[in-house]
Amino acid sequence: MLAAIILSGGESRRMGSPKALLEVRGRSFLEHLLGLAHHPKIGVTRVVLGAGSDAILAELELDPATVVVNPEWQRGQLSSIQAAIRSLPESGTDGMLLCLIDHPLITAALVDDLIDKFYASHKQIVVPVYKERRGHPVIFSAKLYAELLASPLETGARAVVWNHPKEVLEVSTEEEGVILNLNDPETFRHVLSGR
Repeated sequence: MLAAIILSGGESRRMGSPKALLEVRGRSFLEHLLGLAHHPKIGVTRVVLGAGSDAILAELELDPATVVVNPEWQRGQLSSIQAAIRSLPESGTDGMLLCLIDHPLITAALVDDLIDKFYASHKQIVVPVYKERRGHPVIFSAKLYAELLASPLETGARAVVWNHPKEVLEVSTEEEGVILNLNDPETFRHVLSGR
């Protein structure tokens, strides 16, 4: 069983409003990513909020059991990953599918493929690759939770990936959404106009 972790703790300063509430294909970014978490191999979902949490909770009906509010969101993305890991059930998970709120243009088919490859390969990190560029979402094995929890916030989760080059499985995809970071109005408008 995997945990789906959706990180939505940032300030959305460049976008000007919470990215979780922006709409693409008729659904908010957060609702779309939550939909992808409905997978037979995903048993736990966590939505990590920080800045703008009140606005997001007022707008969307989220299961309180899934919500983790990171009071230290200003300390960066890894602090939200660590808050999510600490919230996971003691019964354990095999790993986590880590989704970023500003990468909403991914499909259920991609998630299926990443999860299948994770279980088939027994690698500790599975990452999608579009035209030789690594993207998101990334799957981390539970074997790396302790390292993620112990990592300095300034290095982020990337350092854990760099520490285990032989444990990284790259999964090629034709989905450009894995590298499209929708974190400012211009990029968002450009992507919407092309779809």
